Amino acid sequence: MFASLFAIALLHWAVLLVPGFNVVLLAQLAGAQSRAVAFAAVVGMTTATLVWATLAVLGIGAVFSTLPVLRQGAQIAGGLYLLYLACNLWRSGTSTASVAPQSLSRAAAFRVGFMTSALNPKIALFYGSVFATALPPSPSWLHVACAVAVVYLNSIIWHTSLALAFSQKSVQQAYMRNLARLTKLSGAVIGAFGLRLIVGTIQELRARMP
Repeated sequence: MFASLFAIALLHWAVLLVPGFNVVLLAQLAGAQSRAVAFAAVVGMTTATLVWATLAVLGIGAVFSTLPVLRQGAQIAGGLYLLYLACNLWRSGTSTASVAPQSLSRAAAFRVGFMTSALNPKIALFYGSVFATALPPSPSWLHVACAVAVVYLNSIIWHTSLALAFSQKSVQQAYMRNLARLTKLSGAVIGAFGLRLIVGTIQELRARMP
């Protein structure tokens, strides 16, 4: 049991350490706003992680593999949401040279964090493949629950650490000195992730066409 849980943790950390749009979003929220807002986004992100991990052990990965149109639809929706978020950040960056940014409420930060992770069905496919590889053929419910708990705990540790790092006073001061440029950069990077998700899905759909 412990060997499989260790393998799951190792594979998960290998993916977590690759920078993604969650890292950019947390840098924006913690650097330009506050630690509390960033922590609220972390709660949203990790809640979505828990949902996807739970769905993965219940077989949603197999459903997405059998009916890829469901996954592709969710990926398009996720890409569009990231583009929407990117546009808001870009517009905010355009006006931050003379006006301070409007801070998100904790509830709004939670929603943003949750949506950025919830609208990424590839997370379910990843968890499904990791669980299928590392878990035994007929794991006990305790074993499965521990596997979900491991990825949830990993996600909490990683994203909380990022929020703490980006919300240090020195980081915030540096961020605020370059607020307009960094906000626009955050929007551009998140928009690139969203565009790549949409383009990749469209290419996949075209490849499946007869």
